[in-house]
Amino acid sequence: MNVRGIRGAITVDKNLKSEIVTATELLLKKMVSANKLKVDDIASAIFSVTCDLNAEFPALAARRLGWIYTPLFCTYEIDVLKAVKKCVRVLLHVNTSKKQKDIKNVYLRNAKSLRPDLKVNKRDNYYLS
Repeated sequence: MNVRGIRGAITVDKNLKSEIVTATELLLKKMVSANKLKVDDIASAIFSVTCDLNAEFPALAARRLGWIYTPLFCTYEIDVLKAVKKCVRVLLHVNTSKKQKDIKNVYLRNAKSLRPDLKVNKRDNYYLS
């Protein structure tokens, strides 16, 4: 087995605990589903938020999903001019036999604009919604 990275991002409308946690739960569920993961497959997760989000740690969403023993880390994203605002990003490290090209990264809501280089089709390794 190898350790692979899975990227994901989602935006929220307001800097509210409920929005951050609900959006992050949705993102994590889509990432797990798209990659057919089990909690034990997840080695660790790094969450970042833009500087306009500070109402809650996005890692709380993972704990609510039962990721009790998974190491989680939260940090701020670099504040780049014209970057997507109110965005939660996650990098999952997973133990898997899949090749990196078979991993499905997930970008939801306005976070889709983070990867304008991706084209939508079923063969690509991402999920835009």
